[in-house]
Order: sequence, then structure tokens, then C-alpha cells
Amino acid sequence: MSSSVKARLIIIVLVATTASLACAEDLRAPDTFSSLSDPSERARALFVEAGRVLQHPRCLNCHPVGERPTQGDDRHPHSPLVVRDSDDKGAVGMRCTTCHQDANYEPSRVPGHPLWHVAPKSMAWQTKSLGQICEQIKDPKRNGGKTLAAVHEHMAHDSLVGWAWMPGGNREPAPGTQAQLAR
Repeated sequence: MSSSVKARLIIIVLVATTASLACAEDLRAPDTFSSLSDPSERARALFVEAGRVLQHPRCLNCHPVGERPTQGDDRHPHSPLVVRDSDDKGAVGMRCTTCHQDANYEPSRVPGHPLWHVAPKSMAWQTKSLGQICEQIKDPKRNGGKTLAAVHEHMAHDSLVGWAWMPGGNREPAPGTQAQLAR
């Protein structure tokens, strides 16, 4: 095989691989699960797909089991040391908004949003299986008193949730888009 043919073949393989990897980041559309005739099986499959977002560091970092949020793709403890406090917005003297302003501040790599805060303890997901997260999300006692329609609305349209897909800097966004998750 000539070197020009090898080079073309390598380029074709690289382009195909890159395209498939780019598509792998999208969430599968609900119609891709239409072959599942059992409604319970289909619902589980759809939730597993949504779980790619729920169990991503962009979500888990703000849904800690303990008092302290985590950060980074490796979910290391937040630095500086901060704790949630009773309103989930940080202890007095070290509120979340002390550092997290209305928008990302790239010079210091601090993410931001006007509503920045830690999820309530009742919505802690870290260390939990996807099945446990599902049960928690469906339980109004552990989801902030929300109906399933309100949970959907929160995930589909809340701008703080939407930050996960536009985290800025070199932070990896959550899989897909907020609109894909909503579907």
C-alpha cells in the first residue's frame, strides 16, 4: 500500500472516529427506545440515559452527601473549605456568592451563576446508585416537595441546571444538552 493511500486511510479513520465520539456525547432521543414495548423497561432505559447527566461531575459536585461540595471532574473537596449551612448557600462569612458571582470568572477559573448554591441535603446524590437517585427524585420528601412534573421542569428549564452544559473554562460539560435531557 502506498504512503498516500495509507495517509488517506488514516484520515478517513480519524474523521470517522472523531464523528462517532462527538455523537457519543449526545443523549439518545426518546424515540431510540421505542422498540421497548414494556413501559417499565422503556422508563428504566430512558432514566439510565438521563443518568449520564445526573451522575456527571457537573451535577454531582453540587449534590454532595456531606456538608461540603466538591469540584472538578475528579470531585475533590471544595477549596477553600466551605459548608452548606441551613439555607444551602454557605456559612456566614463564606457564602457561595462570596466567590461564585453572576457569571463564570475565567481569570481565576471560578464558575458562576446568579443562583449558585449547593443542592439541599435531601437531594444529595453523591455515592448513590442510579436506582437510589431515581427513588429519591420521585419522593417529594427527598426532592424538595416537587411533583414529577416540577422535577421535569427544574431539569428542563432551570438556568442553574443549564450551567452544567455551559461550564466555561476547560470544564467538561454534561452529556448532551439541557433540551435533550428535557426530552
